[in-house]
Amino acid sequence: MADGPLSERLITGFDAMPEQFQLAARYIIDQPHDVALLSMRDQARLAGVQPATMTRLAKHLGLTGYDELREIYADAVRSGDVGFAGKADVQAVAQKRKGDHGLAREILRAQAAELAHLAESQLDAIVSTARRLASAKCIFCVGLRSSHATAWHLHYILSMIREKSVMLDAIGGTGSDALARASRNDVLFATSVFPYTRVTVEIAEYAHQHRIPIVAITDSEVAPLARIADDVVLVQTKSPSFFHTMTPAFAVAEVLGALIAGQAAEAARESLLRFDAHLADFNTHLKSRTWTRQVRSSPSASSTIKKIGGKLRKAPVQNQD
Repeated sequence: MADGPLSERLITGFDAMPEQFQLAARYIIDQPHDVALLSMRDQARLAGVQPATMTRLAKHLGLTGYDELREIYADAVRSGDVGFAGKADVQAVAQKRKGDHGLAREILRAQAAELAHLAESQLDAIVSTARRLASAKCIFCVGLRSSHATAWHLHYILSMIREKSVMLDAIGGTGSDALARASRNDVLFATSVFPYTRVTVEIAEYAHQHRIPIVAITDSEVAPLARIADDVVLVQTKSPSFFHTMTPAFAVAEVLGALIAGQAAEAARESLLRFDAHLADFNTHLKSRTWTRQVRSSPSASSTIKKIGGKLRKAPVQNQD
């Protein structure tokens, strides 16, 4: 996702490229540091293509071969022209050498660096996205698999400050049905990172075909969602862990929720007052951080707990399916 010396050319010509070229191009766009540091064969393996594809792509760009392309990126790295340092490559052997504490420290520091990168590079995109969402009549949210928590978190915040937010994750495969009611006055909020979830992309393509505005959180300028969205926030997902990090995407959802609330402060306040009253009616939350200690020290509470425990011990054990 960091800017490389050939990123603009690759993005401009991306749609016209054959599929194998697109895989190679996406790797070069997203991993400019690795282009400078790794061998062509290693890069081809990580991109999911044959080494010859990397050479053909370089020649497609008017270069003599991939060695020239690597040298261009190496020069950019030496001069500091490629993106943010972010984090160094972490090999599995190095992770084992550092131990559990070292790996945990590495992951947390990488996430902190990625959040700092957001603050430096994506503020305009975040503000633009928040404004589009705030102006929508209804917001339809979709994010599946690892991206589900991000979409759900924004939906939950929106449900506190406004009435019309719809999560497209209903049971029985009916989640996308609600989108049939969407219009050009609404917005689809979609989030997905590599490897992209097919259903999320298909829902976004449906919205695009029906001219429903789309805002997206994704990880690349050539990601499926980025290519059809009206507003895009790009997040980094690389991590020392075996699993890509979703921390930056989750953080963006929190920022969007806060900005949307602030742009309609009075209406948000009224909605939050009703929300607080609802939670109070259902006695949803504990009122004190010391509740557990208070219960344990209360004679009446202790007696009740002992009675319940006794009943549970005497209850017959039932077979489970």
